[in-house]
Amino acid sequence: MSLSDANSVERAFAILEFLNTSRRGWNISELSRKLELPKSSTHVLISTLGRLGYIKETTAGRRFQLSAKMYGLGIKALRTTPLSEVALSHMHWAVQQTGLTSHVGILEKGQVIFIQKVDGRGIIKFDTYLGKCSELHCTGLGKALLAYQPEETIKSILAKHQFSRFTKNTISTADGFLAELGKVRKNGYAIDNEEEELGVRCIAVPIFEHGEPVAAISFTGTTSQLSMDALKKVVETAKAASACISAQF
Repeated sequence: MSLSDANSVERAFAILEFLNTSRRGWNISELSRKLELPKSSTHVLISTLGRLGYIKETTAGRRFQLSAKMYGLGIKALRTTPLSEVALSHMHWAVQQTGLTSHVGILEKGQVIFIQKVDGRGIIKFDTYLGKCSELHCTGLGKALLAYQPEETIKSILAKHQFSRFTKNTISTADGFLAELGKVRKNGYAIDNEEEELGVRCIAVPIFEHGEPVAAISFTGTTSQLSMDALKKVVETAKAASACISAQF
């Protein structure tokens, strides 16, 4: 493979990873600007990925999203990860106890990747999915995943991290986030208190393998479903599920 071919592969995967961060998709000009790629090269790569079936144009046109084919590849990859299978029965138990939606996520390239999900009871559903990427600084999963990493790992990730603001509650500085990670370690759980989306609250606890943090499990609901008064019980359930997963995994 030539250097030019290798660069094209890297650029193609950069586009795929970036498309995975957006619900509404991105157009060619946005992709070119945000990824710092020539517009002509971006157009060629989008055309190629579209021809191969890994991305699709939105119904509104001019924007591109990941396709079902790409989603299928992700599902196959996740099914080779024993953790997602081990976690499932314990997540179902915990969802029965809390009524909340549960996710398991792992840390990958400075982001959270969802590898398992069980919907909560009732009509309220969250538009998360297996393979979805989320930010570390505004999610319970992200905080729980990063808090127990070695100090050097935390410093390396935060040196490249952009603290995008999603709500008035979003932590927007590295110092503020480091202080938050300290609270996670002290309390044994993380909380997203309307930091990614107003009206939505989430708690998360880490999952360990031989004492090393390998994933985290979270429980998400509206602020009325997961009130501060209900927090203690949900945290206890989350810790019980995490302990069972850790022991079995």
